Amino acid sequence: MTARQFTAGRPGAPAPLPPSLWAATAPPAPPTPALRESRLADVLVIGAGFTGLSTALHLAQTGARVCVLEACEPGWGASGRNGGQVNPTLKHDPDALVRMLGARVAEPLIEAVSRSADLVFDLIARHRIDCQPVRSGWLQLSYSHKEVAGMHARAAQWAHRGAPVEVLDRDAVARRVGTQAFAGGWLDARAGAIQPLAYTRGLVKAAQDAGAAVHGATAVTALERQGTQWVATTSTGATVTAGQVVFATNGYTGRLWPGLAQTVLSANSFIVATRPLRPADAQAILTRGETASTSQRLLLYFRKDAQGRLLMGGRGFFADPRGPQDFAHLERSLALLFPQLGPLEYEYRWAGRIAITRDFMPHVHEPAPGVIMALGCNGRGIALCSSLGKHIADRIAGGKGEFPYPVSPVAPIPLHGLQRFYIAAGVAWYSLLDKLGS
Repeated sequence: MTARQFTAGRPGAPAPLPPSLWAATAPPAPPTPALRESRLADVLVIGAGFTGLSTALHLAQTGARVCVLEACEPGWGASGRNGGQVNPTLKHDPDALVRMLGARVAEPLIEAVSRSADLVFDLIARHRIDCQPVRSGWLQLSYSHKEVAGMHARAAQWAHRGAPVEVLDRDAVARRVGTQAFAGGWLDARAGAIQPLAYTRGLVKAAQDAGAAVHGATAVTALERQGTQWVATTSTGATVTAGQVVFATNGYTGRLWPGLAQTVLSANSFIVATRPLRPADAQAILTRGETASTSQRLLLYFRKDAQGRLLMGGRGFFADPRGPQDFAHLERSLALLFPQLGPLEYEYRWAGRIAITRDFMPHVHEPAPGVIMALGCNGRGIALCSSLGKHIADRIAGGKGEFPYPVSPVAPIPLHGLQRFYIAAGVAWYSLLDKLGS
């Protein structure tokens, strides 16, 4: 094997879409048959989640021949399993990004991220995607009075850049959220919520309508540079030859490109959903349809869906869940937040993996001619990945605008094989700090 030839090993059979609220309520998936005949393309996209599909859609609209390959089915990974919150932020505040990167690099990045929710809702409207969109804002909430001032300072940083925000005291939060548990917070009115698997399937249809080919049940097993082209061998035996390859595999990145999977920690996010609440109870919680998350290091996020179910998500064990007992921490949290609801019945429990980077920043790499990679969305996938896809498409198509996401080398995390211990230790440490209020 040479430096320009990579293999991923023998894949197993495509895994079925895991059960979840989203799988149960999404519109039917567009046909994405496995690739059976070898083909030529201008761009090969590996991974049919938000990043890959946004890239494919925006490239196809320029007239490029685009082929998307997905090992399972579009939305099988985090794109079809996340909490559905559309948040146009990064883990770092704007002023911190300027200190980290310098204004010349940071300001275009901040602008792109700030517009990322606009992009999502524009795509939904333009392509008439049936995904239950609600744009009522995102509440970030704190249990601690000590943290509220910092959250209000964060809101001020975004307000300085033109974002519609609102700072909230305890009483304002209680009226909006329906609980007395929080000391305060802030509202980011740019944000919203969607049915994420439905959005994914809508992007598939939009990309196909624009001329892109999207194939499920087709894993890329080898990738080889031949002259100016890349040749991808697949699990079906067919090949795709393309001048440009986009890796869009995020938390489910495998061994196809050496070292890439080792640049992120693949952490589990667990979610539960109740049965639909009584209408009066549903109307009293998140009264305007907002989404919410806590400011803890081990944050919790919650929202309602279109049928009045209450959802709660948060970090879980590194291993995939084995039964309802593995979701008990989320159910206890909901009971503590909303005791007025009494005992809750749970209809769905599921999990998915998100890609966490060491610096909590999205990573874009260009490790070889004709190869671009984007991963590490750190729990901000819907808005951020949609934006990454659009800007990657612009970069490939030779657009005149500046590419706003910093490009860095592929840098594996040292001792990455111990990631389950990193995550377990991090969960224990951050849990302790949260309990101490540090």
